[in-house]
Amino acid sequence: MALIAGDGFPYGYKKLNACLKEDYGLKINHKKTYRLCKELDILRPQRKRKPFRPVKLAKKETITGSNQHWQIDLKYGYIQGKKRFFFQISVIDAFDKTIIDSHIGLTAKAIDAARVIKNAVRKRNIKKTDGLILRSDNGPQFRAKAFSEAMATLGITHERIPVNTPNMNAYIESFHSILEDECYSRHEFETFAEAYEAIGYYLNYYNHKRRHGSIGYMAPAAFYNKHRLKNAPKAA
Repeated sequence: MALIAGDGFPYGYKKLNACLKEDYGLKINHKKTYRLCKELDILRPQRKRKPFRPVKLAKKETITGSNQHWQIDLKYGYIQGKKRFFFQISVIDAFDKTIIDSHIGLTAKAIDAARVIKNAVRKRNIKKTDGLILRSDNGPQFRAKAFSEAMATLGITHERIPVNTPNMNAYIESFHSILEDECYSRHEFETFAEAYEAIGYYLNYYNHKRRHGSIGYMAPAAFYNKHRLKNAPKAA
């Protein structure tokens, strides 16, 4: 039950099974984990499956590693105690699902979005950005001259998706859905400082502890490091 009360609070039985095996060293399969969850009445409700619709991307591409395709977007939050909104701009790596950098502030300008990407390039220690694609929607921050010039200076190819096609920015949209469900909706922020602290804590949890089914039930940071080391040049 400690797992459910802690890091495993948003997990279904398959992710809980991965935690029990890797973090607690238990020899248990997903079927037994399912039965135990059912007996304890802690099964998460099944998501309703949406009708299948082909996902149309701005450009057909195959993503084979980190730092090939990033997505950036803006999310609004609300500070109940001040009766005002705040803004979060985040960039995600489509391959390893890491939120590389995030701006949380009372404004969201083109220079804030550009700073997020500059920070991401620095954190990933990228020397050559040739081939790195950054995808965004058509928000004013991403259409601004200051943002376009910053991306050109960095050597990053910036793609904007057609209007009303959020599925083309599916990775960051999925993250925002998770962020809303597991962080924003669980708090009633009284101050900006309170929101900043809670979101910062969640981002650390998301990157370093939260397991993702699409990357082998690993946390994004662990998945990124595994593939970074795997693809690192071997010493002569």
